[in-house]
Amino acid sequence: MNHRTLIARASMLLFAQAFSAHVFAAGTPAELAGTVTDAQGHGVANAQVSIQDASGNTVGHTQTGSDGRFGLPGVGAGTYSATIDAKGFGSTTSIATVEAGQAPHPLNVVLKQDATLDVTVNAQRLDRARNGLLPEVGASVYRITQADIATLPQGANTPLNQVLLQAPGVANDSYGQLHVRGDHADLQYRINGIVVPEPISGFGQSFDTRIVDQVSLITGALPAQYGYRIAGVVDIRTKSGDTGNGGSIDVYGGSRQTLKTSADVFGSQGPFSYYFTGSLGVNNLGIESPTADGSPPHDHTRQGNGFGYMSYLINPLTRVSLMFGTASNQFQIPNTPNLPTQFTLDGRTSFNSADLNETQSELNNFAVLALQGTNGGALDYQVALFTRYTRTQFNPDPIGDLMFNGVASKDFHSNRANGVQADTTWRLNDTHTVRAGLMFQQEHAVFDDSVSVFATNADGGQLSDVPFTINDSSHKTGYLYSAYVQDEWKLTSQLTLNYGLRYDRMDEYVQASQLSPRIGLVYQPTNATTIHAGYSRYFTPPAFELVSNSTVSLFNGTTNQSPTSQNNPVKPERSHYFDIGVTQRLTPALTVGLDAYYKKASDLLDEGQFGSALIYTPFNYQYGHVYGLEFTTSYRQDNVSAYLNIAYSRAQGKNIESAQFNFGQDELNFIASNSVFLDHDQRVTASFGGSYTLGQTTLTADGIVGSGLRSGFANTDKLPWYAQINLGVIQHLNEPYIGKVDARLVLVNAFGRVYQLRDGSGIGVGAPQYGPQRAIYAGITKHF
Repeated sequence: MNHRTLIARASMLLFAQAFSAHVFAAGTPAELAGTVTDAQGHGVANAQVSIQDASGNTVGHTQTGSDGRFGLPGVGAGTYSATIDAKGFGSTTSIATVEAGQAPHPLNVVLKQDATLDVTVNAQRLDRARNGLLPEVGASVYRITQADIATLPQGANTPLNQVLLQAPGVANDSYGQLHVRGDHADLQYRINGIVVPEPISGFGQSFDTRIVDQVSLITGALPAQYGYRIAGVVDIRTKSGDTGNGGSIDVYGGSRQTLKTSADVFGSQGPFSYYFTGSLGVNNLGIESPTADGSPPHDHTRQGNGFGYMSYLINPLTRVSLMFGTASNQFQIPNTPNLPTQFTLDGRTSFNSADLNETQSELNNFAVLALQGTNGGALDYQVALFTRYTRTQFNPDPIGDLMFNGVASKDFHSNRANGVQADTTWRLNDTHTVRAGLMFQQEHAVFDDSVSVFATNADGGQLSDVPFTINDSSHKTGYLYSAYVQDEWKLTSQLTLNYGLRYDRMDEYVQASQLSPRIGLVYQPTNATTIHAGYSRYFTPPAFELVSNSTVSLFNGTTNQSPTSQNNPVKPERSHYFDIGVTQRLTPALTVGLDAYYKKASDLLDEGQFGSALIYTPFNYQYGHVYGLEFTTSYRQDNVSAYLNIAYSRAQGKNIESAQFNFGQDELNFIASNSVFLDHDQRVTASFGGSYTLGQTTLTADGIVGSGLRSGFANTDKLPWYAQINLGVIQHLNEPYIGKVDARLVLVNAFGRVYQLRDGSGIGVGAPQYGPQRAIYAGITKHF
């Protein structure tokens, strides 16, 4: 109770006493009774009634019945303060008097709706409506909550890509890349149901894990709502300030001179709510080491992230929200010592490769303005405007790169995307729910490369040790259009069918379109068993911001001459996708699942790193197929939780038919007549983890296992098996003066196993990378 409430209550009592002195005479105990109602006159059940005398002492406590009535017998003559509290209503204080020898007057109290709760209820109603815009019938869904993230060894300091590694069928790769179900990247990110266009690929994380309230990885045969990036949909539901006010400050650091500071704040003021977070970090292991040395030279990084979410309830059924975020990252490119030089520069023949000074910077900004509403029953909608700007700049070592590679290329790539997305849900009746929507996106990409090279003879030998510079610049505007309609049909109480059509069109480096049918089925024969199956026709445009528009002939007769001159345009991938799975709850605590999938593709998309910049370039295989099997299990009971996922995958392609200038002729010839494994193919992938809480202490662990990515000429070989286990202990404190604090100690790669993610060979693989070696970190989080 605050001081204003105490003052007001005391004033009311004094006022009553001044005009009722005679009531202090001793009298026969009586019953203080009354009724508590809402503004409409309805009785409020289970309202708490507390009675205090003129001295502030509590003399009795009761609660209302189902009709809102209450009574407190044995109350002597006097003046009393009655405080009434009820869920969903503001606290109310009234004055009651009991006179000696007389029946007390009934105390009738009218409660007012709690405005804060009213806002929260309206926000939750709109959240449910927004979630209803995103069907999942027929797809495979894996959810990770804020609580799950908090019990990972690194908690909210776990990069988002490593959080997603805990989902089934997600293979780890260098530069923070993920491969889901045998596809190269091809992930779609949504924040609160709105598509956020992907950034130029690199190794900085665009989204901070700290913003996540719940993240879902949706894979398989997706409903018609989902298009473009279809290997997996990363659907992030962000934190908000709808449920209260608070915040936190976090400091985290340890090995490799790691230091990261983060803070967030959230809250609401009437119909307005907000959530803001930001982080700044530095360390000396920004990119995977190219050698077995766990602390490579020249690998410092500085990274910063910021995110904001604001929403305003225009009325109980309508909300406008604004989201914005930024990620700014700078990386040194780690060096491999003792490499021999290959070229002579101005008479100089030696250069210490440990002293190379290559760097790369990345920036990704986005903003979304959304209007979302519901009529409270049949119709829900959301209309959003979005914008995104992303750029990457690679800065070479102007001397070292020429002497080792014969090329020193300063590469600047940028892309700006603007668009609109609209989604609607219309519940025709208890059986049919119709969803429809459209999206339009315009992109403008800029490529500005300044390339220093040497002249060569017909055999590729160096003709001169004096370099010269060739500028290769271009820009392009592209457009994407899509529309969909689908019906979720409840055939029976146990069987649901979702069917629909999606239309996609691209007008970029090529023009193409496709009408894609989708169908998904979910059957629940019992409360413990769920079976799903689906088919989807997919149309996947290449990542516009990555498609190279390089003029291949510009570099003929130089040390940057392409192995081949052919450069057919990159086309969209078209595929047929089948998925079937079952989930079984064996006990209230234990659930298992099994899922199988198959994709048959034409113009299969893949990506490779072909230049010195750590930027990927798309290309097509004429034919491709991917199939696999996933097993999942989770256990959660009381203070124990655990999970295990095991996936088998096989991904192959044949005949490279675009961007051929990146490949040698011998490799092109081999792939033209043989199906080869894709470079990101990993036969077996597993993830596991769990936590155990004893009192205020939580012990936690997670891990990944992989059979190795592909390597060698045309990916005919593979790397060895690897495993990494991380351990953590979290101490929860809630003490006087310091309040709520979480302290954690983390051991990454606890068993110190040294393993390679890449060995520098394989299709589109530029350099070797090793996984992280043993490291120890500590962190402390103060909650407000």
